[in-house]
Amino acid sequence: MNLDLQFKLKSNPLYLRFLHENSYWYKYLNRSPSYFNDFIEDVKVKYKLRPSDKIDKAISTFDMISSIITTLNSN
Repeated sequence: MNLDLQFKLKSNPLYLRFLHENSYWYKYLNRSPSYFNDFIEDVKVKYKLRPSDKIDKAISTFDMISSIITTLNSN
């Protein structure tokens, strides 16, 4: 694994945690640094960091607050 890629991995604690949990990525990143973009995408999918995941979380939070307010108003 080249030095630049090691710096990128060590600069982000999520990347290191993900590597420890999914060690098969070491093999891919050692073979070719071009897999780094795939690695980042996999991190975003597993830790739900994509914009669509954030929107879904906001909508579910809004629905929960709305249901609480509805319940409080009905009493």
